[in-house]
Amino acid sequence: MESTHKNILLQQFPQFELPLAKDILQNSNIKKLAAGEEALRTGQYIRSTVLLLSGLLKVYREDDEGNEFLLYYLEPGNACALSMMCTAREEQSQIRVKAVDASEIVLIPSHLSEAWLAKYKSWHHFVIASYRQRFEELLQTLDSIAFKALDERLLFYLKRHVQVSGNEIRLSHQQIASELNSSREVISRLLKKLEQARAITLHRNYIEVHNLTAV
Repeated sequence: MESTHKNILLQQFPQFELPLAKDILQNSNIKKLAAGEEALRTGQYIRSTVLLLSGLLKVYREDDEGNEFLLYYLEPGNACALSMMCTAREEQSQIRVKAVDASEIVLIPSHLSEAWLAKYKSWHHFVIASYRQRFEELLQTLDSIAFKALDERLLFYLKRHVQVSGNEIRLSHQQIASELNSSREVISRLLKKLEQARAITLHRNYIEVHNLTAV
């Protein structure tokens, strides 16, 4: 890796021991992803653990009709916990991972990811923390589906996007409808209500969020 990548790695993953960071620098690969490019496909055998250096990745499932179901987003300093799990078991991926923005990822070979669990305490803690964080996010998603009405699910969805990408959500009404398993007309109506409540402003190509907590 170049020195710039080394600096980014140490900045985004400050919890790593220095020997671990050096091991990553010497034995891993960096891959650049354009916005919209897939990092992982359903059915693909996963042979590397994915760390995100820069950009934003979307982790989701897709049904036979192409409908997407958002699982979580990966921000810089995160690892894809599901890729870790599949790598450890040498299983095929049940998820898809796509770059929302131009991104750079670190690909750690599976045999090293496994060996480092015993070799480096910071790696062991990092893997456990990644599993815990994603499990909690998946529980929140499950709760929103099982126990909340569509308007509440939409609020939850918008809040998640604000957390990872700020107050400008650049998604079409159809994209939101697909991820919430609804129709564009219904989502547009609910968004219009939020705009009337002054929680958001609807623009042609994006949604500007003002205050979702007061709704």
